[in-house]
Amino acid sequence: MASKTKSPATLHPALAAIGKSGAQKVKVAVSDIDGVLRGKYLHIDKFHSAAHSGFGFCDVVFGWDMTDAVYDNARLTGWQHGFPDALARIDLDTFRTVPWDGGIPFFLGEFVTADGSPYPICPRQVLRRVLARAANLGVVPMCGLEFEWFNFAETPHSWADKKGVGPTPITPGMFGYSLLRANQNREFFNALMDELREFRVPIEGLHTETGPGVYEAAIMFSEALEAADRGALFKSGAKEIGARFGIMPSFMAKWSAQYPGCSGHLHQSLSDGDRNLFYDERGRGKQVASMSAMFESYLAGQVAVAMEFAPMFWPTINSYKRLVDGFWAPVKPTWGVDNRTASFRVIAGSPKSTRLETRCPGADINPYLAMAALLAAGLHGVEKNLKLTAAPITGTNVGSEKIARAPRSLAATTEIFKKSTVARDWLGDDFVEHFALTREWEWRQWQDGVTDWELKRYFEIV
Repeated sequence: MASKTKSPATLHPALAAIGKSGAQKVKVAVSDIDGVLRGKYLHIDKFHSAAHSGFGFCDVVFGWDMTDAVYDNARLTGWQHGFPDALARIDLDTFRTVPWDGGIPFFLGEFVTADGSPYPICPRQVLRRVLARAANLGVVPMCGLEFEWFNFAETPHSWADKKGVGPTPITPGMFGYSLLRANQNREFFNALMDELREFRVPIEGLHTETGPGVYEAAIMFSEALEAADRGALFKSGAKEIGARFGIMPSFMAKWSAQYPGCSGHLHQSLSDGDRNLFYDERGRGKQVASMSAMFESYLAGQVAVAMEFAPMFWPTINSYKRLVDGFWAPVKPTWGVDNRTASFRVIAGSPKSTRLETRCPGADINPYLAMAALLAAGLHGVEKNLKLTAAPITGTNVGSEKIARAPRSLAATTEIFKKSTVARDWLGDDFVEHFALTREWEWRQWQDGVTDWELKRYFEIV
């Protein structure tokens, strides 16, 4: 059997663990452009073969949108290429077992070309590209994700029957940090904490947020690739666990104009493998005590160019509905010291806790792409030794009066992204062009759609 060959892959602890478990099937998944995990079950013999040499996975996962509608404008994949198999490589370091699926072994994969080089439009490979450049700078990005999301008493069938109107939240009212509301769905609440921990997606904190049925989870920080894996697996895992309780989680950025939107905040620091390079007790960064010069340059990079990457952390039409003044989401590329109205919140504390929280992304992110974008922007600042030129904002956006507001549409940010020399430098022309085409497709679907807002406004009166 392939599992008994002397391939280096068979020496991996994950394969030894699977051999001892007696598992007869394995679940594998890859991220598509939108961060949706696409996967399959493999027979154990097929898995061992795939662990050694990879396996074929239709490249349509990069050639269609989240509703499986095929792009009509793609160059690297599409009907013109016949949607062949691309080579997917299993990352054995991602080994997990799925506690809510009988303990089945689970792995994440990524795509490579025929010669083994990174597939340029694979989101996990895009992040790896940025991390390789970070390694050349002698730094290891450490990251942690937070997600807010609403939970509804719906199933796919009930939601289809409602035709996308009037979802029922699992609890009513605005009741943030409520133990009472958490207790009303304690089986689901505890399953998220306990089963995701077993799934190697440890949650540092979980609580209700302000809004009907909304929760917030902070995922424990780790090295960046693991953090992005945890982000993708958290969203998928929460949905799979929720289904058991008749609950449908939604990670839309803004499901209702009445309530605050849902964030996907990203915490970041840089390490040399031993210490936090953002902390300096001598405070050589000019703006904040304990901020290192490297932290200042990293922050200056995000302030300067993060908006050039905006479609990667505001990827949907709905992302921009969250960017409303007075609803918590920051709308300008501002920075502040422990100020939650800023896009870039500096948390300056101990050697362990000093970090940057980038607050502009929403919960609808693809974690791999959002992380790649923000790390690239920050590391650009480190490479260029950029310095902060604006003072931190204070209070509620005091000091931001002359800073331009972020664009309010996917079309506008995509145009900026396509022209960004920084994005092309860090992510590659193939990815920038392909991702821009996917966002232009998304925008055209919106333009062609007729919404309930239009019907309510124009149907009778116009």
